[in-house]
Amino acid sequence: MAGTNQTGTEYIQHHLTNLTFGNHPEHGWSFAHNAQEAAEMGFMAVHVDSLAWSFGLGALFCLLFSRAAKKATSGVPTGFQNFVELLVEFIDGTVKDSFHGKNVWVAPIALTIFVWVFLMNLMDLVPVDVVPYLLSLAGVHFQKIVPSTDPNVTLGMALTVFVMILYYSLKIKGIGGFAGELALQPFSAKNPVVQALFVPVNLALELVGLLAKPFSLGLRLFGNMYAGEMIFILIAMMYSAGWILGLFGGVLQWGWAVFHILVITLQAFIFMVLTVVYLSMAHEDH
Repeated sequence: MAGTNQTGTEYIQHHLTNLTFGNHPEHGWSFAHNAQEAAEMGFMAVHVDSLAWSFGLGALFCLLFSRAAKKATSGVPTGFQNFVELLVEFIDGTVKDSFHGKNVWVAPIALTIFVWVFLMNLMDLVPVDVVPYLLSLAGVHFQKIVPSTDPNVTLGMALTVFVMILYYSLKIKGIGGFAGELALQPFSAKNPVVQALFVPVNLALELVGLLAKPFSLGLRLFGNMYAGEMIFILIAMMYSAGWILGLFGGVLQWGWAVFHILVITLQAFIFMVLTVVYLSMAHEDH
């Protein structure tokens, strides 16, 4: 698509627009044909491409790892089986170092988060024009294949983690213990009158810190992946500027892709580690 009659601005906007389905004030329930129609559909519009790719990659993860689990033996593993066992041991070791409570679900949650986010990030290495062009032949106007460049996806995962934090905080500490954690620290005093004066300040500080967790978790992943995708798009625009810039763009794209392998892995690891740390804090009942 870099070689079409689109301007640079139109090319960027096209690649950053999701395939959106929603209730348009004039056209009813339909797919948006441009970014303006997508915005007019309002909050309840659905990014079909983000959902399809994220669920598809999640299903791929379940399929591959379930097959590896069924083929597991007591012998020396080889190939993909060896890779899966190494990954499971790595995640298990990371959880043991970061999580200090007792919960058998934390390690599986950490493994799921790491692999799922990694697979979503990995789609950023697919050339930006390939999938949108192929689907455009079937009449699909827009297609964003990297779910982690959609804030709805990253913030959705972060809010799920936030719900788990609240659930385990209430389960482990009880309503009184969780409320006391928010109201009685970081400032405390033996004098009950002074302590009562500290309660509003403590609540303000602790609630801000609590609510900042899901937003920082989701926006960090979105910001890094969105910036990486934007760089790939800008490099792809060089292919329509002549063979010299096109050749230079190919070198740049290769170099950025190699570096981006580290970025997509690191972002999946950070999302996983912060989730484990937050759940560990939720399990502290001192």
